[in-house]
Amino acid sequence: MRFWDSCAIVALLCPEKASASLIRLYAEDPQIVVWAFSRTEILSALCRLRRRGSLSAEAVSAARRKLAGLSAAWYEVVDYERVRDRAERLLELHSLAAADALQLAAALVTVQDRPHGFGFLTLDARLHEAAAREGFLTVSL
Repeated sequence: MRFWDSCAIVALLCPEKASASLIRLYAEDPQIVVWAFSRTEILSALCRLRRRGSLSAEAVSAARRKLAGLSAAWYEVVDYERVRDRAERLLELHSLAAADALQLAAALVTVQDRPHGFGFLTLDARLHEAAAREGFLTVSL
């Protein structure tokens, strides 16, 4: 089981540089943990890619179908108060945007603040660094 940041899931759904590696990691361990608002972030990214012309309407539809399958099986962290409290601490310690701090905080809640050996997947360099500093097992993609 690994925590997946929304940008890593987008790359699992749509062709990106890291997609092949993420597909392999998912095949090795299909148990996904996400923050409660990850699906919203993922849909935002898909819509943004469509508006930019990076994804066709058909590709977005296919990605949404894949997302529906993934989200039906993943575990969502919904403890908003605990996530918010940790995110506020993380903002003081790391150079993160609020959404990224919430992602990392949700991962910390998942492991009850004991991240050693638990996987954290992201394509964001700052979030990757912060997760590693917090003790998560990160993968450079």
